[in-house]
Amino acid sequence: MLFAAFVSTLFALNSSADEAHSPTNHAGFRRFAEGEYLTRKGGHQAAPTNGVAAYGFARACFELAEFSTNTVERATLAEQGIAACRNAIKRDTNSAPARLYLAMNLGQLARTKKLGALAIVDEMEMQFQTARRLDEHFEHAAPDRYLGLLYREAPVIVSVGDRTKARHHLLRAVKLAPEFPVNRLNLVESYMLWGEKPEARLQLKRFEALLPPARTNFSGTISAAEWADWEQRATQARNTLRN
Repeated sequence: MLFAAFVSTLFALNSSADEAHSPTNHAGFRRFAEGEYLTRKGGHQAAPTNGVAAYGFARACFELAEFSTNTVERATLAEQGIAACRNAIKRDTNSAPARLYLAMNLGQLARTKKLGALAIVDEMEMQFQTARRLDEHFEHAAPDRYLGLLYREAPVIVSVGDRTKARHHLLRAVKLAPEFPVNRLNLVESYMLWGEKPEARLQLKRFEALLPPARTNFSGTISAAEWADWEQRATQARNTLRN
């Protein structure tokens, strides 16, 4: 999931929520996301009490919302994902996936609000933390990965931003799932942001070493949109770290 680009725009509260923010804002990628959304929606409607179908639909809602060009569509998709996850949690309070995708869709909803967005972030944090307690290994350490990015990008004074927590969770994600490339890429970008270029260069070298096996090991599980996002971010990091 394209959470790094998403979370950076979530806290750009002076920019339009409709603004295209990612190289993955591409017609072909959107069509794929639409297909996934329709398939997952059908599965959820056919089995409304199935937790796997519910969080699969919620994930599809989040991913299609990433390609939205207006707040109405984004909010509608987010609300559908939120409802699916809340219902799943009522049936199984210990569902880490439902907690995780609830947080993701809450973030999409927050992007559509000028007022009250930061209040939603508090529940995002809580749901990510709960998902982490329930299953820290889920989707290659996704709870730590997303908590780290949330703490990195959020404002410090008026929200949950905290560099120490960001560093802890991003490093923990790498420890739990060292083979998953974006965990390492998040560290590259974080060290760049924090002015730690030698460490950023080291992590970039390790990220690049992961790519060849990752294309085999994660074939079919990582979307073309995600690969495109990672490649652009890596190129930007290389260009920055040459200096």
